[in-house]
Amino acid sequence: MGRILKINLQFALFCSLLTLIVMLGFLGGFGITMGAHRLFTHRAFKATTPTRRILMILFIMNGQNSLWEWARDHRQHHKYSDTDADPHNAHRGFFFSHVGWLLSRKHPKVIQYGKKINMSDFEADSWIMFQKKYFIPIYLVVSIFIPCIFPILLWNEDPIVSLLVCFIGKTAVVLNITWSVNSFSHLHGTKPYDKSILPAQNEFVSFIAGGEGYHNYHHVYPWDYRTAELGSNYNLTAKLIDYCAKKGWVYDLKVPTEESIRNRVRKTGDNSHEKYGDITKYT
Repeated sequence: MGRILKINLQFALFCSLLTLIVMLGFLGGFGITMGAHRLFTHRAFKATTPTRRILMILFIMNGQNSLWEWARDHRQHHKYSDTDADPHNAHRGFFFSHVGWLLSRKHPKVIQYGKKINMSDFEADSWIMFQKKYFIPIYLVVSIFIPCIFPILLWNEDPIVSLLVCFIGKTAVVLNITWSVNSFSHLHGTKPYDKSILPAQNEFVSFIAGGEGYHNYHHVYPWDYRTAELGSNYNLTAKLIDYCAKKGWVYDLKVPTEESIRNRVRKTGDNSHEKYGDITKYT
């Protein structure tokens, strides 16, 4: 009987740890997809001050550089997509666009053109600049100490296990999901909006990244808060933004007109669009 109780207790603690890492992953993920990406980088919608601060804190949980640097790299990626000035140029191969760009010396053009990216909106935000200046200590507290201390305090988890799961494990998963947008979504998928570019519609990436895999659309309309047109399939981030809009926490959500989308599909798409794919009916 005692052995059974011990096994049940161990299983309960394992489930608690698993639940915590999933929760941390989701919260941190929305800090990237809704916060760093759609709100701060692309200004696809506006948010109240408390909402902005919460999203910024959730982003910090991931340890993906300062918000300023993350947004600068992403704006540069859009402006010079898949050229030598793109920090993770997909023409250099899958590994490079996934993680290799962080392991190798930057191309001279990445450095040269990175200095030209307009970051004045970020530099006008004292919270963002504070996080940029004190990135390391803030990262140590928000991304490592706080997530790891909860299991230790709540159910006396082994500190090493807590560190391995709540920091190293969680960070590895979230990083690879983020990188998959740069790699898988630039190499595999359909191109219903612009067949001349590498970014593609990738359902798998959309599923694991909260709707971030509709990348062909996103590179044509980077300012659409949904990052997708036909959009709610796997797009948990868009659903969260819609919910926050109903609550009044976000507003001024940007979307293109249907006519604009239809014309773009007809002009540059690869004829794979679900609604406008049959180009012949418009000619």
